[in-house]
Amino acid sequence: MDDRWHIAQINVGRLVAPRGDSAVQPFFDDLDRVNALAEASSGFVWRLQDEAGNATCIQPTADPLFILNMSVWTGADDLFAFVYRSAHTPVMARRREFFGGFDSAYQALWWIPAGTLPTINDGLSRLWQIDRFGPTQHAFTFKLRFPPPDRADPPIDMQPEPWCIGRA
Repeated sequence: MDDRWHIAQINVGRLVAPRGDSAVQPFFDDLDRVNALAEASSGFVWRLQDEAGNATCIQPTADPLFILNMSVWTGADDLFAFVYRSAHTPVMARRREFFGGFDSAYQALWWIPAGTLPTINDGLSRLWQIDRFGPTQHAFTFKLRFPPPDRADPPIDMQPEPWCIGRA
């Protein structure tokens, strides 16, 4: 692991119903537990949150059903372990119950200098980059993860679960 770089992530979705609707309530009921799990996980650095302690009330678009989350981790392996190998995974496996189809990238990863934090615009621009150019050093996914900017290693496939990659 390189102490000069951290990995940032954004994932977004469009809820199938507004908060408070029984169709999405299980997602919201589990949110505090999943956030606490992230914060207790190895390599966790930061997560985007509002006054309520999560990011679901932050509205970066005019669509009230669009929600996002962002976090920073010391390395890609720790983030991968949280996403695909922890108690977070069963919740993520239910993604399609709570989120409708999405016509663009819904997850992006990118390297940031350690000690910095990404903005929402940083994250949204990384999703746009993947939509426009596919995974690159600037914005990528677990399926094609690039090394930190000062390394020339080839990108690797971290072999995420097939039901978790691509478009929602």
